[in-house]
Amino acid sequence: MEIRIGIINTGRELNFETATSADDVRSQVAAALEQNTAHVSFTDVKGNSFIVPTANLAYIELGTEESRRVGFVA
Repeated sequence: MEIRIGIINTGRELNFETATSADDVRSQVAAALEQNTAHVSFTDVKGNSFIVPTANLAYIELGTEESRRVGFVA
């Protein structure tokens, strides 16, 4: 699943793919915001970790969980 995270006062967005389901990501972010946690962390499919401060979150866009097709669509 592809995740895009917009960060306040940053010109670029954080974009990566993760094996975590959309519901898990949604509940993780909601719990961090409700509990006033300082940051939320994510891990992509390559094993890289991303730590984002919750105070600077502008938006989080969750993509679809289906894999991308390769080749031409008829």
